[in-house]
Amino acid sequence: MSNKIFFILFLGGCIAVIVHIFYFRNVELPREMTMQIEGKAYKLLTATTSEEWRVGLMNRERLENADGMIFIFPTKQPRTFWNYNTHLNLDVYWMDGNNVVGKSRLPSIDETKNPKIVQSPKPVDRVVELVR
Repeated sequence: MSNKIFFILFLGGCIAVIVHIFYFRNVELPREMTMQIEGKAYKLLTATTSEEWRVGLMNRERLENADGMIFIFPTKQPRTFWNYNTHLNLDVYWMDGNNVVGKSRLPSIDETKNPKIVQSPKPVDRVVELVR
């Protein structure tokens, strides 16, 4: 009798693992989220993949229904951002988890005419761009 119970529990566990792998592998983070920065709530688009990190807010003349974008990285590293093809003036918040560790101003390429680069003051795992 105990072998049957063991087999049923084992089989149930295997099925649960398979369902988890196939169902949850396509589950994404929300496409937007709200975050408090300096005492104010902002609605942010999320960037969680290398393609989303690469594109960010480039090639947009304005941003509707959001205040900016949060870049969520899997590891803490020194980060650099630039304004290539970015037509929005941005405030860049460098974050360690939910803690702001620095802030940079990143003017639009229309304002600078040449690409400008800003760098995090220390390794970070999140970066928030807010449209000014």
